[in-house]
Amino acid sequence: MRYKAAIFDMDGTILNTLEDLTDSTNYALAHHGFPERTIDEVRRFVGNGIRKLIERAVPAGTDVATIDKVFDTFASYYKEHSAIKTRPYDGIHDAIAKLRAAGVKTAVVSNKADFAVQDLCVDYFPGMFDFALGEKSGIAKKPAPDMVEECLRTLGLEKKDVVYIGDSDVDLATARNSGTNVIMVGWGFRDEEFIMSLGAPFVIHEPQKIVDIILGE
Repeated sequence: MRYKAAIFDMDGTILNTLEDLTDSTNYALAHHGFPERTIDEVRRFVGNGIRKLIERAVPAGTDVATIDKVFDTFASYYKEHSAIKTRPYDGIHDAIAKLRAAGVKTAVVSNKADFAVQDLCVDYFPGMFDFALGEKSGIAKKPAPDMVEECLRTLGLEKKDVVYIGDSDVDLATARNSGTNVIMVGWGFRDEEFIMSLGAPFVIHEPQKIVDIILGE
């Protein structure tokens, strides 16, 4: 094996969460009298955590107190509606299962709220991750290396032992800041041309390729 562990991003990498994020964002916006956003707008807004999603979704110039209220509405609604339309990407479940069968440890680090990360792992990938961490106080979110470093400490691994797998500019920066190798996927929330323009080494288009790379096949 080339790597002992695979660290996955969640949104846009293993789960297509975009519709539920859009629906929850629009629920919160409408509840506070703001215009709704399109799914393509929300696609551009995600990647830096749900607080930043709401900051980008509200109209320009919205005061902080109001943003706080919209965020609280979003968080409450999303907690109960995070798995309505969300689905794993085709082939990703099988790829993770193959890695685990080969003895590779698997993990998730995400800027999504930790409660949602834990719930979605249970809903869609029960027992399939050795470590899962979402945004929570005390640990800087991606692209800071802290979440990846926490994963390495917990699993007892060094950065040379792992590969980070993601779909966005935030993920590419996370891998660079963490000093890990990276696999960028082309089925997520950012298009391939944009990812490559940032200096990604390559972009893959099938989850099976993750298995091939990690197992050295």
